[in-house]
Amino acid sequence: MSTEPTDRRPQVLFVCVHNAGRSQMAAALLEHHAAGRVDVRSAGSTPADEINPAVRAAMAEIGIDLDGAHPKLLTTDAVQASDVVVTMGCGDTCPVFPGKRYLDWDLTDPAGKTLDQVRPIRDDIDQRVRTLLADLAT
Repeated sequence: MSTEPTDRRPQVLFVCVHNAGRSQMAAALLEHHAAGRVDVRSAGSTPADEINPAVRAAMAEIGIDLDGAHPKLLTTDAVQASDVVVTMGCGDTCPVFPGKRYLDWDLTDPAGKTLDQVRPIRDDIDQRVRTLLADLAT
């Protein structure tokens, strides 16, 4: 008899190079929309010291506070624990494990962009996150 719970929540990991922009927005948006139905993490292959201020501002505009968030280093354990790994321009530095579902989202990097330039990136990520959530629910 299996001891695995049948109601286990999907595990999603968002990965980009610095974990200071795209992956942070994606994780926060999925957490917001999933409302506890998905376990969400984000990480970077070379994490920055802090989250991009324009990204913080863009998320605050839609009521999502990133004040408690910080860039984290991508670990093999984080990938192994995930059901879905969404990469965003980390290239060959993202570990690949058999049996995991990988998505690669080609997104503009918000590094060095103004708030006006980050908003469309945020909105693109929001649409992709909503599609992913709907897919996870089926």
